[in-house]
Amino acid sequence: MQSLSIAATGMLAQQLNVEVISNNIANMNTTGYKRQRAEFQDLLYQDQRRVGTTSSAAGTIVPTGIQLGIGVNAAATYRISAQGAMTKTDNQLDLAIRGEGFFQIELPDGQLAYTRAGAFQIGPTGNIVNQDGFSVQPGIAIPAEAIAISINSQGQVFAKIDGQVAETNLGQLQLAIFQNKAGLENIGNNLLLETDASGPPALGTPDSNGYGTLQQGFVEDSNVDPIKEITNMITAQRAYELNSKVIETSDQMMQTANNVR
Repeated sequence: MQSLSIAATGMLAQQLNVEVISNNIANMNTTGYKRQRAEFQDLLYQDQRRVGTTSSAAGTIVPTGIQLGIGVNAAATYRISAQGAMTKTDNQLDLAIRGEGFFQIELPDGQLAYTRAGAFQIGPTGNIVNQDGFSVQPGIAIPAEAIAISINSQGQVFAKIDGQVAETNLGQLQLAIFQNKAGLENIGNNLLLETDASGPPALGTPDSNGYGTLQQGFVEDSNVDPIKEITNMITAQRAYELNSKVIETSDQMMQTANNVR
């Protein structure tokens, strides 16, 4: 009786669904986090009567046939890149992206990673770093004598130096966009890596064509909707219970068949 194995695939699929939802809820307060959605696809079909075959010597055609599916399989966990809400922090190095784009972060091995989490700080050498101490690229050094830092919507970084009237232009931040941003690989710590699926990054200036604008003193919250996630979890739980009921019913049917004398 294949209904046992079919229902088992359904239970495994809903288990994965709940795990994805749980991760969304766990990261509802993670800066720059983008919620994920589990996607599924049906498995192979067994043809008991193939559609389109002839059903008589006169050449009549079977209009629908009989195809029995053997279950469901997880296809992907899709990252939904909808804009998160902006939270005001008044930290002069906190940056939020409104629109498209990612900040570039240089990892210790020299590889570039990408993030929407703009909670930045000043490192020991004066460069702008993320919360793990990895440098934001392009590298911009903040002078030790700077008493204030301002970053405009186009990503230009200025410092007010003690004793000087005019602000000093320290450099220009850039954003990276991808042809398929859902194809970026999550590596944790709010970081993403380029893959063959994402395509190479296209670098550009914030607030230019196709690139988002920067907002100083803000961070982007996660785009997780707790109410929607709880609703999705209840739906997944009910689906899991229904598949469990199929297994129970199939077992009872097998017992009944075995008891026939």
